[in-house]
Amino acid sequence: MRLLFFLFGILLVSTAHAQTTPFTIGEVQQLRSNELNETRTLNIYLPEGYQQNTQQKYPVIYLLDGSANEDFLHMVGLVQFLTMIEQMPPTVVVGIANVDRKRDFTFPTTIEADRKAYPTTGHSAPFIRFLEKELQPYVKQHFRTNDTTTLIGQSLGGLLATTVLAERPQLFSRYVIISPSLWWDNESLLTKVKPPFGNAQVFIAVGTEGKKMEDDAKALATKLQAAKAAVTFLPMPAENHLTILHNAAYKALQVLNAEKK
Repeated sequence: MRLLFFLFGILLVSTAHAQTTPFTIGEVQQLRSNELNETRTLNIYLPEGYQQNTQQKYPVIYLLDGSANEDFLHMVGLVQFLTMIEQMPPTVVVGIANVDRKRDFTFPTTIEADRKAYPTTGHSAPFIRFLEKELQPYVKQHFRTNDTTTLIGQSLGGLLATTVLAERPQLFSRYVIISPSLWWDNESLLTKVKPPFGNAQVFIAVGTEGKKMEDDAKALATKLQAAKAAVTFLPMPAENHLTILHNAAYKALQVLNAEKK
């Protein structure tokens, strides 16, 4: 009898082991960038049915701070959930893993103290060229995508997204700008945000994050509204700088996809 129980236990263990398979939500690709002179890691999420629906083309979300240990996992969760409840269409997510976010997300500053405190900053121009000349063509070549492209950035990522909107608004059709660090370089970027913005749709959110950040986000929204841009501004007083991203992105994806489910 003991032998029977022993053999039964071995059978259970071996069966459980045989049924174990990896659980994955995406794939990792490496893209060599001449603009940045380095190889960048991309985390790619393909929506359910992508492999089967070979004629369908999909919108793309480009996610700043897109490392696996940053925002990629939970942002993909939002996209999967909102797709499942038919609040947005199936969408490809491209998470751009960071190498040096202070370097890539900021333009040169005139503030000497900031230059000394953050010596690698001020190189958003090559990063934006990377987005335009290398990343977007790569994604279009390797994945079935349509013309709906969304850039999502928070904090310094929000500063970068605002910089793209100000300088190259046609690069993306949608901008999700959350808690943007518009204080950088004495708020000089606010003076550069001028029309035309084309057909870009913009969603801006800010929480209870200090008067300067809150006022700057509102000022950005006001400038866009005055220029007749398609902008949604959502103050979220219950959120702070650490908690706002998930809720704000959820609201943004609902708003931006309200007529394109």
